Amino acid sequence: MNYKIIFYLIITTFLFACEQSNIKKSSKTIFIPENNYKNSGFALVYNNSLDNMKTLEDRSLGIYHKSLKKRSKVKISNPTNGKYLIAEVISNKIRFSNFYNSVLSLRIAEELELNLDEPLVEIISIFKDSTFVAKKSKMFEEEREVAEKAPVDGIQINDLNSKKTQKKVITKNKFSYSIKIADFYYEDTAFMMKDRIKNETSIRKLKISRLSKTKYRVLIGPFNDIKSLKDSFENLSIFNFENLEILKND
Repeated sequence: MNYKIIFYLIITTFLFACEQSNIKKSSKTIFIPENNYKNSGFALVYNNSLDNMKTLEDRSLGIYHKSLKKRSKVKISNPTNGKYLIAEVISNKIRFSNFYNSVLSLRIAEELELNLDEPLVEIISIFKDSTFVAKKSKMFEEEREVAEKAPVDGIQINDLNSKKTQKKVITKNKFSYSIKIADFYYEDTAFMMKDRIKNETSIRKLKISRLSKTKYRVLIGPFNDIKSLKDSFENLSIFNFENLEILKND
């Protein structure tokens, strides 16, 4: 018996399990530590036409999320323009498609100047006692009080370096996104994941991007329309990945 081969297989399996710690170990919801969550993906902007969902007020600075604990503070950014704000998870029991990384209020969408056809956001969890939150928490509470009284149409984006209110024009770029499966330390492990997805699904747009000597990223795409992107994303549900990301291609 070749013990070297057995040893290699054991080590490879162990590393694969570690690098894929974002895979669910059971069907039960697993809450992610507040200081360990980062995700780029499409958000679902709440509106009254959404059935079987608890109302999310238009002026709210709270969000619905599936895996972060209630009252967790998060930084939500618009990667296309750099705008961000601090929000709070107000529920993790709302059911919505896994394609979306969160449910946002109309106010958050407008303040971040999201493209509602491609509402890409980055969500990062923040320590409650971090310096970043300490500086922003007072503004969060004050804005929430004002927001509850303000009409939706009253939002204006102010440039702090200018006395005049500026209205920015959002240019529509070509739709091109990829799904990030995970980053791996070993190239062989990345190829194992690529082959597994190819063998167990109908997905064929698979590639491995070498980011460094010790970082190999498995990607699916590119996708040029939201339907094919969503279909492929949902086809990956059989693997129970915990933290798939959607990345905009340059």
